[in-house]
Amino acid sequence: MKRHALILTLVIALAASFGCAKKTTTEPAYDTGESPEMRAAIQTISDSRVYFAFNKYNIEKQYDAVLTKEAEILRQYPSIHVRIEGNCDDRGTQEYNLALGERRARAAYDYLVSNGVNPGQLEMISYGKENPAVLGTGEAVWAKNRRDDFRVIAQ
Repeated sequence: MKRHALILTLVIALAASFGCAKKTTTEPAYDTGESPEMRAAIQTISDSRVYFAFNKYNIEKQYDAVLTKEAEILRQYPSIHVRIEGNCDDRGTQEYNLALGERRARAAYDYLVSNGVNPGQLEMISYGKENPAVLGTGEAVWAKNRRDDFRVIAQ
């Protein structure tokens, strides 16, 4: 009798486990309606960075190609809107770094606009030293934090 009860319990448990199986699907969870080309363009913009020398906000020649590519993309896709985020390392006062971050964002903004981007597609913000990419101290860390990031905010 105990044996039959044990088998019956196991059969019921096994049957219940089949009912709890999760469905798997190969369909995307969310379709944005964007073309693969537009998704690639958005990814290119989001992956872009411009770095700056200590206490500087001028765009160095090595970043011309980065910003030229962004300008091409933004001219091709006028529905894409980008926020340029100016950042600094953690040296200096909060006020100084906010002003420097704004000048860095403005430098990228001016570069893009001078290359045919509609100013209505762009906005700027300075985070100063409040948004470090890398935590720590030393020139290698500080160099990664002196940057402009590009965030797609509308498409």
